[in-house]
Amino acid sequence: MDAVTETRTSSLTTAEPPCAATLRWVEECLGSGSVVKMVRPLLGGDSHVNHALLVETRSGIGHRLVLRRWAHPGEAALDHHEFSPEREIAALALLAGCEIPTPCLVAADPSGVHCDAPALLITRLIGHPPRPSSEELPEYLIQLAAALLAVHAVKGGATMPPYIPHNRLDSRLPPRAALRPQLWDRAFEIAAGPAPAADAHFIHRDYHPDNTLWSNGRLTGIVDWSSASYGPAAVDIAHMRRDLTLQYGVGAADRFLDTFDQVSGGYTHDPYWDVRCVVDLLPETCVRAISDCRIPVLEEYLISRIAQITTSPW
Repeated sequence: MDAVTETRTSSLTTAEPPCAATLRWVEECLGSGSVVKMVRPLLGGDSHVNHALLVETRSGIGHRLVLRRWAHPGEAALDHHEFSPEREIAALALLAGCEIPTPCLVAADPSGVHCDAPALLITRLIGHPPRPSSEELPEYLIQLAAALLAVHAVKGGATMPPYIPHNRLDSRLPPRAALRPQLWDRAFEIAAGPAPAADAHFIHRDYHPDNTLWSNGRLTGIVDWSSASYGPAAVDIAHMRRDLTLQYGVGAADRFLDTFDQVSGGYTHDPYWDVRCVVDLLPETCVRAISDCRIPVLEEYLISRIAQITTSPW
């Protein structure tokens, strides 16, 4: 195996800093005489290693950037449909005209020829992941809901890969710590049924709080577009509801749905998508394994969703 091939197939840890060759590539992308002045790891992400960079050009201009590397290319390819830098490159191109701030592509090494892994160099938005207080949560949910309207209005969405669920239902095993295994069996049955008819849009596909940035209580950007797809808007709504449930409880998920209904001028949500989105967390061998402590709240959420679909008691 030659050196280039070995670099392409190696897996990075989520804390591994970029190597010297990768940093040289970054400097070359900004022009002769450019120097990387700062490298700082960014928290979060299971399948990417992200580092904030400050690069100074020969003329003294500083550029705030993010180096985004694919951490586990082999595993990611199995767990995510067409999980690739090319997919994010295509999404960022479509998002160039979006009214919600999103990163801009500066340079790309999608095959990992110059870097220690497939990589994108993108602009760094201001802000930080949100941690709202209970008093701030209502305004926070309004902004999260309103931002989706702009995302789903992006033109050219049909050029993106179609939405495909992460869990193909080949293995229908409940979580290890399941308190109600039969509840998960029913969830699998619902998810395996036909999806409700819905118009397709450009969707984020991984829309959750930690993929948004905030400053002084205002939404300043949406990041991580590596799963962007063409599919039902309900996928983004259900994904956000699931993660709000895990962070703030079922009440926050229901409030988000009510808020989206208001800001959109009227929206009817099918609970099928909520069940489908929870099932996507399984099997537990995937990157997004469910911790045991989260099982009770997820089961509470599933009970309320399934109750809207079936009359069977849980």
